Amino acid sequence: MIGAIGEVYRPRMLISTTFDLAGYDVVANLGEVFGLTVRSRNIGAGCIAGLRSIGGGEIPEFTKLLVQSRNEAMARMVEEAAARGANAVIGMRFDGGAFGQWSEICAYGTAVWVDPVSDYAKQQHAALAQGGRAPHQAGYSPQVSEWSPAPPPGAVPGT
Repeated sequence: MIGAIGEVYRPRMLISTTFDLAGYDVVANLGEVFGLTVRSRNIGAGCIAGLRSIGGGEIPEFTKLLVQSRNEAMARMVEEAAARGANAVIGMRFDGGAFGQWSEICAYGTAVWVDPVSDYAKQQHAALAQGGRAPHQAGYSPQVSEWSPAPPPGAVPGT
């Protein structure tokens, strides 16, 4: 999905944690898809987080890392689904684990082709096709880093 420099990352993909999409007919099952990322925290964030953990409560450095990791894993899942010709992923889930100092996040689901049947679904589908992504997908990027802020919506990572 990432093309030439200056091309906007546009997944054009509906993503649902349910196994159906209201107002849509699932007309083709294109198989399971997943996106995986393995990340490590930087030493500075790790030290600060270690100090914060003494007092308890949320550790914002790790929260940021996990949000970035989930967005990266979702974007990779969307890329795989698009490569199979899907326009939606249903039954989407996250799985995660830890390997020493590294954390693994996997986004997975079933790639499908859906056709809108209700009036609302037809409007939603047209808006998605025109705009490239649903508003809540603005933060999804296959290339994120804790060393730099997330790219603005519509920006091409690495440019």
